[in-house]
Amino acid sequence: MDRLIAMQVFVEVADQGSLTAAADKLDMSRAMVSRYLAELEQWVGARLLHRTTRKLSLTSAGSDTLPRCRQMLDMAGDIQSSAAAPENTPRGTLRLTFSMSMGQTYLVPLLTRFLKRYPGTAIDMLMVDRTVNLIEERVDLAIRITNALDPNLIARKLAVCHSVVVAAPSYLAEHGTPKTVEDLALHNCLTYSYFGKSLWEFEKDGAPIAVPVGGNMSANESSVLLEAAVCGAGIALQPLHAASGLLHDGRLRALLGEYRPRELSIYGVYASRRQMPAILRAMLDFLVEEFSADSGWEAPVN
Repeated sequence: MDRLIAMQVFVEVADQGSLTAAADKLDMSRAMVSRYLAELEQWVGARLLHRTTRKLSLTSAGSDTLPRCRQMLDMAGDIQSSAAAPENTPRGTLRLTFSMSMGQTYLVPLLTRFLKRYPGTAIDMLMVDRTVNLIEERVDLAIRITNALDPNLIARKLAVCHSVVVAAPSYLAEHGTPKTVEDLALHNCLTYSYFGKSLWEFEKDGAPIAVPVGGNMSANESSVLLEAAVCGAGIALQPLHAASGLLHDGRLRALLGEYRPRELSIYGVYASRRQMPAILRAMLDFLVEEFSADSGWEAPVN
C-alpha cells in the first residue's frame, strides 16, 4: 500500500464529505477510494470513518488521525519542493492567518513587497478574528498580538505593540475629557471582545493600574471600534499604529498621556522548526526587518 496516497485519500474524503466526491476530485474510482481507506484503517488499527447511507463522519480515531495525515502530506510536499529547487530559494505557497484589521491597515502592503522580492512565491491569507489551530487548518504562519503564547507552538517576536486611548473631538465636546484613568468609568468605552473587554490595564510611574470599563458597543474587530470612535461613539483603546493617521489629522485625540497602556507583543507563530521551508524562513526574516524599520510600532504617544 502507498501510505501517502492512502492518507491523501482519507484527507480528501474527510474534506469532501463523501467517497464519490473524493473519487471525482482525485480522479479515482470509488472502489479504489474504498480500498485505500480500508487499507489505511488496517494499518492504523482502528476505524476512521462512520459510514451510513446518508453521510460520513469521523470516528474518534479518525479525528486524531486526520491532522497527522495532513502533517505527513505537508512534509512530503516540503521534501518534493526542496528536491526541485535550491535549499535556500523561497518558493511555493505560504498560508498565513491574521486579523482583518492588521491585514487591512498594515500587512497587505508588506506582503505585496515580499511577493515582489521573491517572485517564485505565493501567499494564501486567512483573515479571521479567532485563534486558528495551525495544524488542523494547515496554516504555516500566524501573526498574533498577544502576551499569552501557546507553549506548544514556536514564536518569533516581531515588534512591541503600543496602544493609545483615543476619542473624537465631538465626543469630548459633548461628554468632557477624562483627566485620570479612573474617570474612564464615567465614560462610554468601546471594548474589544477578545482583549480588555471589561478591564483596561495601564502603568504610571512604574505602578500598574487596572480600570474597569464599560459601554454600549463592543466588537471582535478592533478596526470597527476605531471607526466608531471617529464617529463620536465613545472612547477606545487602540494600537498606536492603527490610530496614528487619525491622530495626525485631528479626527481623534490621544487621551491620558501620562498613563501608559499595557504593552503587547507581535509574534510570528508557527508549528515546528523541523523541516522549515525556505519560504517560511524568508517570511519571518522579512517581517522582522519590516517591523523593526517602522517606528510607528515602537514610539508611544507622549
